[in-house]
Amino acid sequence: MDWGHVALMVLSVLAGVAVRRLQGPQGTPLPARDRARVAFAAVVGGAISAKLPFILRDPEALGSLWSWFMDGRTITWGMAGGYLSVELTKWAYGIKGRTGDAFAAPLAAAVAVGRLGCYRAGCCFGLPSSAAWAVDFGDGVLRHPTQLYEVAFHAVACVALLWVGRRGWLRYQRVKVYLIAYMGYRFVTEWLRPEPAEVWGLTFYQLSAAAFALALGAHWAASARAISRERAAPGSAAKVS
Repeated sequence: MDWGHVALMVLSVLAGVAVRRLQGPQGTPLPARDRARVAFAAVVGGAISAKLPFILRDPEALGSLWSWFMDGRTITWGMAGGYLSVELTKWAYGIKGRTGDAFAAPLAAAVAVGRLGCYRAGCCFGLPSSAAWAVDFGDGVLRHPTQLYEVAFHAVACVALLWVGRRGWLRYQRVKVYLIAYMGYRFVTEWLRPEPAEVWGLTFYQLSAAAFALALGAHWAASARAISRERAAPGSAAKVS
């Protein structure tokens, strides 16, 4: 076992917890049971979704429980799946609070540290490059360190989300903004990765990112309309979800 990699995974969780405490109250306070349900949905839904594309593309893995614990995950699907899992859980249990703001900056911090684990493991690297910062990941070829590019993206996103949160901007929409921004980032940087084109010259992850961004954008628009209606209702304050 690579204990350095394990340490980075633990640090990623601690980074998320630290930022959560740093940012202070965000979104709507929920009862302890509902908080636990939302957190469980995010973790389990994200973990299953991150592995799902690899399982579906390998017929032999479909019948093997152990395959779910093997290497091979995609953060693009993990983030989208975690978000969807939270929304479905809130719908199933009738949780009305708007919780996304509380998770946006902590998630960005956790992913930033977690991507250092990918760099250490030598996975998720980019195409060959002659850039001064190119890295040899063990195959004798200098490549784009796309893991570090992503570390920088999520670190900047974390700082930006904390800054926006302190000013009260984009209330109830921050996690959507963050995820849409990441999908856009991932779409563009896929051209630096050695992934095969699937349809229209786009990779599987570009197609996934585009679809997720559109879905998140539609949910943002629907959420904004709902908030406007709630605020316009006589004698009612905006609810939180």
